[in-house]
Amino acid sequence: MAQMPVSRGARRRFLQQMSFVAAGSLVAPRFTFGQARELVADTTLGKVRGLTIDGIHSFRGIPYGGDTAGKNRFMPPTRPRPWTGVRDCTDWGHIAPRPVSSNPPSEYTLAVGWNNNRGGLSEDCLNVNVWTRALRDGGNRAVMVCFHGGGYTSGSANLVALEGQHLVRTGDVVVVNVNHRLGALGYLDLSAFGGPELKSSANVGMLDCVAALEWVRDNIASFGGNPNNVMIFGQSGGGGKCSTLMVMPAAKGLFHRVALQSGSTLRSGRHETAQRAAETLWTKLGVAKGDLAKLQAIPFEQVVAAQQNAGPVMDGVVVPRDPFDPDAPAISSNVPMIIGTCLEDSSYNINAPVADDTELTAWVETLAGGTSAEIVAAYRAIYPKKTPFMLRGMIATDRAGRRNAVTQAERKSAQAVAPAFMYRWDWPAPAGSGRWGATHGTDLSPSFANPTTPMSMNTPEAQVMARRIGAAFIAFAKSGRPDNPEIPHWPAYDAARRPVMIFDSQTRVEADPNRELRQLWDRLLT
Repeated sequence: MAQMPVSRGARRRFLQQMSFVAAGSLVAPRFTFGQARELVADTTLGKVRGLTIDGIHSFRGIPYGGDTAGKNRFMPPTRPRPWTGVRDCTDWGHIAPRPVSSNPPSEYTLAVGWNNNRGGLSEDCLNVNVWTRALRDGGNRAVMVCFHGGGYTSGSANLVALEGQHLVRTGDVVVVNVNHRLGALGYLDLSAFGGPELKSSANVGMLDCVAALEWVRDNIASFGGNPNNVMIFGQSGGGGKCSTLMVMPAAKGLFHRVALQSGSTLRSGRHETAQRAAETLWTKLGVAKGDLAKLQAIPFEQVVAAQQNAGPVMDGVVVPRDPFDPDAPAISSNVPMIIGTCLEDSSYNINAPVADDTELTAWVETLAGGTSAEIVAAYRAIYPKKTPFMLRGMIATDRAGRRNAVTQAERKSAQAVAPAFMYRWDWPAPAGSGRWGATHGTDLSPSFANPTTPMSMNTPEAQVMARRIGAAFIAFAKSGRPDNPEIPHWPAYDAARRPVMIFDSQTRVEADPNRELRQLWDRLLT
């Protein structure tokens, strides 16, 4: 990968913009910064230039893999070419090609910053962002590596909510965010399309994640981090990626703790389904089976426009088994976990108002015919004042995502090797005038010790919540246990007591919260 030249004028303008941001005009008032200055760090591929603002060093777009376009499309990641001189990493690197909607973004999309394309779309997207307090000081700091959400087709490591300076300032850790391939370019199962070189095509996006962790192993000491104390974490699709990394032989030993936020994954995709989706795509693009050169030459915009939902496939090699089915994987049994969900996780996905309990019951009937009245009554008994909209979000969450999280925690606990710590985020986001409740992603920026995003709105209570969960993630990264002075003692999960940390205005531990609802869904869905 050749060095991308950046003019002195462009860099000067960027530094001026960063100084403007640093001065406090575009950030929350509780954080004040000094002027930005440049610095240089060493990597195994060459020197990189970053920025220092108020004692926090940041590097953006450091390559960990080669360009994935052309003949490298659908192939495992390659090693970047070393460069001479100093590579400029003061601005965001490219992000993976993904669908771009021309429609006005929804209020929720704006709140989570999902429409942010900082860095621009390119197949040359295998890069990391790094934040740290020191370079080459032997600090052996805990390393927190984030894999972004967005399922396997969207998202970016360059989102405002994922910026690492808040965690670094709060806990003196090193933060790394990863851009990697998405959608068909990262997960198209071409194992039935061509030759043996395509046998891993369904999982090359996950191999990108492994390559990023290998970069951390080989380089993070130069950024003050300890390669033997690495936590991986992610929300939504990022949690799915972390779940999958826990079964991958190539990832063994590259991380030592895992935190999942609304992304617990029990099973991977299957070849049969993924191969049918791949055949639909190459047929739609007018490519004959086996014509790999043509499939690799089609502009990525056309590939992305034709793709369906994608994700890892259990291929027996890269992903040898399901992440947490029928049990927790032995290969990562010694890795402690945090597993969390939000109370109304699925409310973000409700596109119309729910007028009353009659409408709510009619919707539940489409999910669980013949039992809708029982289900609504069970929720009303516990939450008599919640709006029907909120209850719909809770019911959809309990039936799917939260049930997966509980099952994952049960199976991890049953190994009796490393602990699992479970939480539920009940604090409602102030965004959307509070109508979404504790929706999907409400805990995301607070876990980065950052209350300043449009979702949290930097309210005094948001600052408290960010300190609590941010301190818990930092403590977990450092020691494998989330206990810290900001929260009560957080016991490990087990199937007998089922302790769960409830993050809310009154943060507390509850034993088997909403046990009746958990048992209801176990009875109806087993």
